[in-house]
Amino acid sequence: MNEQHRPRILVTGAAGALAQQVIDRLRDHCDLVAVDFREQVYLGDDIPSYCIDFNKRVFEDLFRRYRFDGVIHLGRIMSSQLTRMRRYNANVLGTQKLLDLSHKYGIKRVVVLSTFHVYGAVAYNPALIDEEAPLKGVGLSADLVDSVELENLANIYLWRYPELNITIIRPCNIVGPGVRNSISTLLASERAPVLAGFSPMMQFIHIDDMADAIVLAYNKPKRGVFNVAPEDWVAYQHALRLCGCNRLLIPSIPPVLPKLILSTLNLRSFPSYLMHFFKYPVVIDGRAFAREFGFKPRRPLKEIFRFYRENKKPV
Repeated sequence: MNEQHRPRILVTGAAGALAQQVIDRLRDHCDLVAVDFREQVYLGDDIPSYCIDFNKRVFEDLFRRYRFDGVIHLGRIMSSQLTRMRRYNANVLGTQKLLDLSHKYGIKRVVVLSTFHVYGAVAYNPALIDEEAPLKGVGLSADLVDSVELENLANIYLWRYPELNITIIRPCNIVGPGVRNSISTLLASERAPVLAGFSPMMQFIHIDDMADAIVLAYNKPKRGVFNVAPEDWVAYQHALRLCGCNRLLIPSIPPVLPKLILSTLNLRSFPSYLMHFFKYPVVIDGRAFAREFGFKPRRPLKEIFRFYRENKKPV
């Protein structure tokens, strides 16, 4: 690639393990600028890194200064990390600001990371959920509202400004080294809670494969919404066994009881807003993404589970 025509890409969420994997894959042939809402991270002398609130005026200065060709937006704040209002400001208002600036400064490519949680976990979910399914997450929990709103916002911009070439990706559970989400914390625990009578089917994608998927998505400007998931799944309780976790049985009725027990045990890795995801299966269909972008995960479930079996963190 001609050095004079290296694409310049803004990557958000730079403090996260996934963003850093994406950066490692792109740094040899792209000029990258890294931003995170939470903290500034050092990624090498060749990559400018900033800690900036997207809603502050200084954020626009980056667009003026660097004249980005594309944006990879991985900076979604998880529900456990901030108060609800700060999280809403970061996830929804921050994303709106990012997309407004992308339009204003002529960005030609945007990839937005969403989550399979937007589908919601309900007893009557279809066996395989495709991208056309309604987003029920908002009806189940206030903590998932900002995830659904973030995606609805990205969808509005996707159709209003086709020149942005927005691709929205909804991955299943992302796991592996460095991942700090709820499911990864559970798989790494000595003891993991299970709801009595429930063991829903779950999907897991290794962080390496997810980083590959994001790079593939960025490199092929195909507008739309895509699930990202492997074609295999496993029951939650079986996954815990394969990861070497001892199961901590939590009574599932009456509905208020598991929340009381979990709050008493202070198990932050099993947040109440995700309770339904440990009751009902949310198995997403990733075939459209695999077809469109030529994606095939390289890390099988047995490798994922072996990592957690060999890297236990005491409770």
